[in-house]
Amino acid sequence: MENVLTILLAGGAGERLYPLTKNRAKPAVPFGGIYRIVDFTLSNCINSGLRRILVLTQYKSNSLSRHVQTAWNIMHTELGEFIEIIPPQMRINSNWYLGTADAIYQNLYSVDQAGPREVLIVSGDHIYKMNYQKMINQHRGVEADLTVAAIEVPLHEASRFGVFEIDPSGRVLGFEEKPANPKPLPNNPDRALASMGIYVFHADVLREAVRNDADRLNSSHDFGKEIIPRLVRDKSVYVYKFQDENKKRAQYWRDVGTLECYWEANMDLVSVDPQFNLYDKSWPMRTHVPPLPPAKFVFAEVGNRFGVAVDSIVSPGCIISGGTVDRCVLSPEVRVNSYAHVQESIIMNGAVIGRHCRIRRAIIEKNVHIPEDSVIGYDLEEDAKRFRITDNGVVVVESAERLLEPVPVPVK
Repeated sequence: MENVLTILLAGGAGERLYPLTKNRAKPAVPFGGIYRIVDFTLSNCINSGLRRILVLTQYKSNSLSRHVQTAWNIMHTELGEFIEIIPPQMRINSNWYLGTADAIYQNLYSVDQAGPREVLIVSGDHIYKMNYQKMINQHRGVEADLTVAAIEVPLHEASRFGVFEIDPSGRVLGFEEKPANPKPLPNNPDRALASMGIYVFHADVLREAVRNDADRLNSSHDFGKEIIPRLVRDKSVYVYKFQDENKKRAQYWRDVGTLECYWEANMDLVSVDPQFNLYDKSWPMRTHVPPLPPAKFVFAEVGNRFGVAVDSIVSPGCIISGGTVDRCVLSPEVRVNSYAHVQESIIMNGAVIGRHCRIRRAIIEKNVHIPEDSVIGYDLEEDAKRFRITDNGVVVVESAERLLEPVPVPVK
């Protein structure tokens, strides 16, 4: 894979994940306790033998850049390996990235410096396991100009994606980005073939495509809306059907771009037989774990205090000090104090849950200290006066200050 350059697009603002993206880029949002979202794509790259990677950042990139530099400083530069973080450089104009295609166009200098034969383009937005080398091998085998990874999705969900029509060989005959009436698979009227936003380009085709797109005044400069439809008409474009490395019966590919999907994907991990397997040593998920002590559970039958966690992920440095944790994901250095009961929640780094708190179906942000006796997730009407509530009833607590404010009393 030495002739392949990987470009990871990590510049999205992640508005649908707000307030988790208030101070960090979407790929830097914590996931599964010790990980960041970007770790899953980067792990796929390393497990696929791809060790020349450009990470294109843009919005609120400090946390992301710091994490990549700390967690992924594993390359041997003397062997030509690298992970480079590239913020917008205004090399071509004074614009920030205007779309995915424009992000590549503005960084053609870095592409040319690497001199690849193929360019793999991925994003840091999804949770999945995939061997990109298999996709690249297929791309080379059929001598494609562009290969796009695709996955079958229920027809009623297909309007959220780009949808393909293909012939029996896998060559793309048609493509529509987020169609109102997506076309089903010929052999299955209930499913459609959707783009995963993963592309393998012949490098020369990529250069030509983004340069031509940059000259179009009315272009949205987006791969799905502009580049792929044009190349389907003019070039050899193939689909690579997703082959899951997760070793489960059902394929696992999750977009965690909304608070609802983010919460649900974390809850996937704490089931007895989780849908996403973090424990497969043949396909390891890498990250940076700071030098912290092991998790600790204290107080057993002392004054009816129990330090207990069941069906949960508990990261290093956590202390369950007489509280109960049930179906939760705890990031490092979380503390749950006596008599507190936390259910189906995501608790981020350094958060502290006070004594006698009752918390259910919540996302607690980093370093938030929940005062004693707080109740969250049991009365959504009251919670909505202070916090963001998702459509499926998950309470997002970005600051504990509102818990200390008096509850507004309606005027009668």
